[in-house]
Amino acid sequence: MAAEPAMRPTGETVDAVLDRVTGPRRAEADDLLELLGEVSGEEPVVWAGRIVGFGEREYRYESGHGGREPLLAFATGSRQHTVYLANDFAGRWPELVERLGTPRTSTVCLYLTRLTGVDCEALRELLRRTLDATGTDVTGETTGGSAA
Repeated sequence: MAAEPAMRPTGETVDAVLDRVTGPRRAEADDLLELLGEVSGEEPVVWAGRIVGFGEREYRYESGHGGREPLLAFATGSRQHTVYLANDFAGRWPELVERLGTPRTSTVCLYLTRLTGVDCEALRELLRRTLDATGTDVTGETTGGSAA
């Protein structure tokens, strides 16, 4: 029998996952929860035991590998928030990333130590553009954020 993929809804409650974090980041997690829910129009679901995802899509690479992932997602840890965005979002929309201040980025992840001082309209626009991008290419190379 094949093992379950790590990136899948796990059935945990969103509050249980977010309550693992205390202090100001816990309240900020509620702000992210509201923002991503508003932009996506979807209910939050816990993926992989720690990621709060909104909506879902299937993807398949040309190699045949594929899976499922949330359309929008974030994870909050003791040191930072990780927001999962479209592939190469920093290269695609550098003007929006610049408006966020000096966040760290990777191919699909935006790392925010705190939300204080973050331009929430720029973050909202990054989320909207990610949502638009993830819906456009579901059979070829994934264009959306990947929380895996």
